[in-house]
Amino acid sequence: MAFEGNVVDRQYENQEKGSAVVSFSTTLARHGLELKRGVTTTLQINVGLRCNQACRHCHVEAGPDRTEMMSRVRCNLTVLAEENRKELIEVCQAHRVGIVASFPSLDAAQAEAQRGRGVFSKSLATLKRLNEFGYGRPGSELELNLVSNPAGAFLPVSQAEAQKRFQRDLDERWGIRFHHLYTFSNVPLGRFRRWLVESGNYGKYMQKLASGFNPCAVGGLMCRSLVSVDWNGNLFDCDFNLAAGIYMGGRKRHVSEMAGPPEPGELVATSDHCYACTAGSGFS
Repeated sequence: MAFEGNVVDRQYENQEKGSAVVSFSTTLARHGLELKRGVTTTLQINVGLRCNQACRHCHVEAGPDRTEMMSRVRCNLTVLAEENRKELIEVCQAHRVGIVASFPSLDAAQAEAQRGRGVFSKSLATLKRLNEFGYGRPGSELELNLVSNPAGAFLPVSQAEAQKRFQRDLDERWGIRFHHLYTFSNVPLGRFRRWLVESGNYGKYMQKLASGFNPCAVGGLMCRSLVSVDWNGNLFDCDFNLAAGIYMGGRKRHVSEMAGPPEPGELVATSDHCYACTAGSGFS
């Protein structure tokens, strides 16, 4: 671990794993860039690691057996499909809550290989119900957006092309409508990183991420305008740094210590997993 000011740049033994990836901070410097905070507008709360799903790509390794929790709050498409949780859609509608839901694939087998048996049909049922409440309809203020990420050690296809395909197929096959689709690269952390290492794909995947570095994506990264809080109240620059145990700005701070949002201009803690957020269209 090397410190540069209040920035931490943690590298993942890339040489040992067969990857000769240049550190993320070095790549930023070569492009004449610094990753600094702008005005903080978003507070992201990771309420815990207990989840009814145990997705293969999960960077925080959430699952039914995890006990780390802030409270009983937790939600995803399959939770909304459960009988005792269906009122959540009514609550979201009443408060005009925008919904961003993970829907990894239009192929049932592929989606369930990533997220678990039965997830695909439950997710479709919930999306239909959201449409019934007005979510995702053309002209509706009830925003429904989907997120898709690859199931293997490769980068996502063009976001614009994927959105057209998802909108066409979901409408034609199931009568489901939504507003926007966001695609992103899987972050080499947690279960996904372990699978990459065990399958011998880690080095190649890191090379793909690094070679796909897009300097134009840096300005729109979520870490420039977001603070992530874990279930213990500790602060991080993003959810991925939370999973990696890299505190906001490289220094451990608790939410109770903050009189307000971090100052614009503070350096963001970086590591090689940041390549996942800057490859191609990026992850903002």
